[in-house]
Amino acid sequence: MSQTPSPSAPKLEGNMFLFTKPALLNIQQHGDMGVTRPQRPFGYAEHIRAVPLTVSEIAAASRHYPVIFTDDKTPQPLAVVGIIDDQNLFVDDAGNWEDNTYIPGYLRRYPFALANDKESGPDGPRMALIVDEAYEGIQSGSDMPFFENGNPSPAMEQAMDFCKNYEKDRMVTLQFATELAKHELLAEQVAQFTPDGAKDPMPFAKYTSIEEKKLQELDDEKFIALRKSNMLPVLYAHLMSMGNWRNLMERRARRYNLTGEAVLKPLPKS
Repeated sequence: MSQTPSPSAPKLEGNMFLFTKPALLNIQQHGDMGVTRPQRPFGYAEHIRAVPLTVSEIAAASRHYPVIFTDDKTPQPLAVVGIIDDQNLFVDDAGNWEDNTYIPGYLRRYPFALANDKESGPDGPRMALIVDEAYEGIQSGSDMPFFENGNPSPAMEQAMDFCKNYEKDRMVTLQFATELAKHELLAEQVAQFTPDGAKDPMPFAKYTSIEEKKLQELDDEKFIALRKSNMLPVLYAHLMSMGNWRNLMERRARRYNLTGEAVLKPLPKS
């Protein structure tokens, strides 16, 4: 966590999903500020369709969401939370996440993240804590201050620890993606749904996932290699999650009281 800005401090580059106004947390800018739980805790995530996952989360996420991959070259896992419209079907009108469903770590660490410096110090790569200043819960006189007595507060130390662990998981996920791409098991798929009254299933989403037939046809050597690398449980959890496409469609139908083919059409713009 940065307490004093300096010319050698890590610089923010590129975009971060959901971060509107990222800034390096430091005592000069944020000394009297902190985080208070907002009235709509997950309001910042109510208009998204997917959330990044780390590989260690896939098994837990697969119980509630379709788990897909970004592409077949650098296949990063995603939990699908919305379809057809930019509406997260797990965030209700009050901005709360649905009870008893897995909340991805990317969202649990928000509004914080780590910035990695391109240059390394004597102890390895330097890291600094980023905060999204646009987050509704950031304010002066908060319940959880960023700093106490000129030092990071216990709450911010916990946030840093969580972000460090998440970063480790993210790096493992990048390695997983590299290895998965080598096996050429991924392909573009089409999700389909048969509305009430329709004779045939109708497509509603394209996504990248493991092609089960390719997995079954792997020769023994490659299959054993997957098993030894502990990738098989992850791949099977991913395949099992495909059953959640129907659950997601039914969830959308219930939420917006949609019937027949209307369940496959975008909502009218208000």
